[in-house]
Amino acid sequence: MANNNSYEPQTLGEKRAFVNVRLVDPESGLDVLGSLLIFDGKIMDLGPRLFADGLPSDITTIDGGGHCLCPGLIDMRAFVGEPGAEHKETLSTASAAAAIGGITTLIATPDTDPTIDDVALVELLERSAQDTARVNVHPMAAITKGLRGVEMTEMGLLASAGAVAFTDGNVTISDALVMRRALAYASTFDLLIDHLPQENSLSAEGCTNEGEVATRLGLTGIPSVAESIVLDRDLRLTELTGSRLHASHLTTEMSISAVRNAKARDVRVTCSVTPHHFTLNETAIGEYRTFAKTWPPLRSESDRCALIDGLSDGTVDVISSGHTPQDQESKRLPFAQAATGISGLETMLPLALDLYHKGKLSLHTLLQKMTSTPARLLNLKSGRLISGAPADLILIDIDSPWLIDPDQFLSKSKNSPFEKHPVQGRVLQTLVAGQPVYDRTLQPT
Repeated sequence: MANNNSYEPQTLGEKRAFVNVRLVDPESGLDVLGSLLIFDGKIMDLGPRLFADGLPSDITTIDGGGHCLCPGLIDMRAFVGEPGAEHKETLSTASAAAAIGGITTLIATPDTDPTIDDVALVELLERSAQDTARVNVHPMAAITKGLRGVEMTEMGLLASAGAVAFTDGNVTISDALVMRRALAYASTFDLLIDHLPQENSLSAEGCTNEGEVATRLGLTGIPSVAESIVLDRDLRLTELTGSRLHASHLTTEMSISAVRNAKARDVRVTCSVTPHHFTLNETAIGEYRTFAKTWPPLRSESDRCALIDGLSDGTVDVISSGHTPQDQESKRLPFAQAATGISGLETMLPLALDLYHKGKLSLHTLLQKMTSTPARLLNLKSGRLISGAPADLILIDIDSPWLIDPDQFLSKSKNSPFEKHPVQGRVLQTLVAGQPVYDRTLQPT
């Protein structure tokens, strides 16, 4: 790949074009060698015949070397640190990591300090992101005040202020009546409720999957039914209220089956899984490897395979990073006391591409779960290669092999179980609203 012009910020009225690129639009199925023209932060035109009669002299061009140009990724669930946990992550570091990972839109969870549960805090996060973030950042707001699972937030007002969905983060709403009221209230405005299902009394004391590994290591396990019990409840309440539910970070075969059956009944449910849950199983914790301690926990091999089956048959709609940065001190503790979560922004795409390289998913299907589907669920204009859409784009070398090195992460936290994990495929360039926010060809080696 070669640039005949170095990247500089676009000025008003300037046109920029990618030429000699494989145009891949997951939504329409487009997959052709061609060109794409950007003007005023949007896609102006694209196709195999664009510039067939030659390139105008007033266009800045980038030769894509035949690599894949597709919509930038949308990560539906990431912890960005601000406000209150800047020692773990900031909007600046999270967005820099996202840009390297091909993520052009981050959806920030509200489990911050203070909790994003009122209009002023939604507006504060958006202003801070505009000032310091390289990529788009949109907040999810809390379902309940203070994430306490008791009193609902003013979801209508929060949505008007810019909240794109509602979640209590990694905290499960235990009270079925509160959950029913939240779903019913959300349905009035057609808002999306994002919920991570875990039965607290079954999972509160656990630190890994219940099974042979936990028994051998003397750790308290979390049974898979802790997830499916609450998910079953949520699906019934969603069916009752006619609302929209997004079940986040599902990990078990029972949960995938429950969503599959609910979709057959036309329940308005979608769900997501993370790359670490469909790449690793419970054995990854080895001899108390805290970097492999996640929430929910890594599950059995049969559960891992069920997640891939769910992705393949369309039961699972979205792949999200589950980005949960932790400082070193929080991870360097005995396994039971160590914090949960991994740093996932820079590894989401290469780990997901493994499913394509192994023939589990087509490239279009895989990318759709990280682009157009989250865009549709969140009512965003991005996620597609069409004229008039935001020029949030990534250029990917699909076949490039490399080893993950957490020490090279731009995320402030390096907590990843994927050190020296071989992957294939990496981002070469990332653009947000037509502006370059990452270019690998310009990085020092």
